[in-house]
Amino acid sequence: MTKTLNNRWNQRRSLRWAALLAGAVILLVVGALLSLEPQRSPELAQRLTMSFPNEPKTFNVALNEESPNIFDGVTYAGLLRQDGLTGELLPNLAESWQVSEDGQQIIFTLRPAMQWSDGQPLTVDDVVFTFNDVCFNPAVPTLLRDSLRVGESGALPTVQKVGDRQVEIISPEPFAPLLRNMGGVPIMPRHALASALEPIDGQPLPFLSTWGTDTPAEQIVSSGPFRMVQYIPGQRLVFEQNPGYWAWNDAAASPQPVQEMVWQIVDSPDTALMRFRSGGLDVVGASASNFGLLKREESRGQFTIYNGGPALSTSYLMFNLNRGQRPAGRPLVNPVKSAWFNQKEFRQAIAHGIDRQTLINNIFQGLGTVQHASIALQSPFYLSPDDGLPTYDYDPDRGRALLESIGFTYDAAGQLRDADGNRVEFTLMHVAGSGTTDAIATQIQRDLGRLGIRVTLQALSFNAIVDRITLSLDWEAQILGTTNSLEPHFGISAWSPDGRLHDFNLRPDADDIIGREVADWEAEIGRLYVQASQATDFETRYQLYAEAQKLAQEYIPIIHLVNPLALVAVRDRIQGIQFSAIGQLLWNVHELRMLERSPDPEAAN
Repeated sequence: MTKTLNNRWNQRRSLRWAALLAGAVILLVVGALLSLEPQRSPELAQRLTMSFPNEPKTFNVALNEESPNIFDGVTYAGLLRQDGLTGELLPNLAESWQVSEDGQQIIFTLRPAMQWSDGQPLTVDDVVFTFNDVCFNPAVPTLLRDSLRVGESGALPTVQKVGDRQVEIISPEPFAPLLRNMGGVPIMPRHALASALEPIDGQPLPFLSTWGTDTPAEQIVSSGPFRMVQYIPGQRLVFEQNPGYWAWNDAAASPQPVQEMVWQIVDSPDTALMRFRSGGLDVVGASASNFGLLKREESRGQFTIYNGGPALSTSYLMFNLNRGQRPAGRPLVNPVKSAWFNQKEFRQAIAHGIDRQTLINNIFQGLGTVQHASIALQSPFYLSPDDGLPTYDYDPDRGRALLESIGFTYDAAGQLRDADGNRVEFTLMHVAGSGTTDAIATQIQRDLGRLGIRVTLQALSFNAIVDRITLSLDWEAQILGTTNSLEPHFGISAWSPDGRLHDFNLRPDADDIIGREVADWEAEIGRLYVQASQATDFETRYQLYAEAQKLAQEYIPIIHLVNPLALVAVRDRIQGIQFSAIGQLLWNVHELRMLERSPDPEAAN
């Protein structure tokens, strides 16, 4: 069955490559670095310099809700890993695995003599701890749990040790993504974290504050290719090769593998580009605003622009549909606006009112395509418009007609008003500091102005937006993006009404918020995702995900914008790159080789 599905991945992914362009919306690791601390040689040839777009919010992988992050394929590893080019599953901490004929039992065999970054043995006990004590622990608010739930009941698999190097996973019901989802969970160190999971009377679980960003870097224990050795807030993260990771080749090989990585915290693509052109950086993201310049300098600048195909991400506009209330009856969203937002015709009108082709032509320099669905283009379960996915072409006349059909009218000044005479206006928050995102927000403001809607833009830091969405729930509309997977079930947290990423109608953690409502269509999409995860044959899964995508497009709680191209410029001294949107730059980091640094490129002049 696994071989058949891998063939499906390859057959369908070959149909999905389209011409697009990356903007600041792309959540890639991109370019800018400063020097390391004084005791480290600034001429170290095996140092890979990159950038990180936001301050990390946690060093605890179980509590992470960000992408990109310092964990995936960098400081943590799962039992399996994904081939960055094909999406096929490969051995990682597990050297082999056996799947039962019914697909409900997996036995993983771990590699022998593995170690954590602190030198402690990495064993089956760590695997059992990761699942039973962390992921399956209801006291731990982790996104990892959502993608492991099985069936309508949300039951979790059982995990037990069955040998010195063997661990058994059993699903209570058929669960198609069992191997991929369980194999991808980052394994956590029992010896370092078990004590933090012991409750203390009257106090929050210590685990919830363990390994915050104030924790000294050397205390963070890693299982992946690198371990963190320094974090200076607002400046940089420094990583060095983790000697305990199984995949590192002979350090005496020539050229040598990556020994250090530095991620400079840079929230401005323009600053990253400037530093890359000066010759001090190894990597920078190629975007609409800089692609032409980088292409002209590619040869003399001694770097190569890699095209990874359509980015494995979504960019979207979303309204807050939550009807919940805080104490004393204070609603999360102004009831007048909430009534607008919760009408599908209103959202459909907004979708028709956004000129996404002009977004592509003007902001993405003509190198992009309109995005229609949350499921990635490379996924074999993506439903294309040609196969029946509903779409929303730019048609402001259609948008106005939809609004008028539900009681909205236009006054003499062309302003849209609801049936009670209220002017239609809302605040749209977006990430500050990105020229591309700023331009997208400004065009949406202008486009919706043509529908008579007044949009007030609010630029906030990424972390501030996340806090608004997940903690205070105090927002009206947002422009944001998220990273996808080839396996649609990884998106269950966004589409299940109880999911921790169900942002358009998030179930609050706070007990004092009451009155949240879940629409029938909303619940149905969640059910379809569950049913698709339990279907054991490809065609049945495909049809269930197709129905879910159609329903999502009809009710359009997420208004998709532009699908960009994953493009990155990398110094030619870095060899062995197999860049793709699926794996991005670091999926085969242990295979990269570093030549000696060459003089500053002519592009710096």
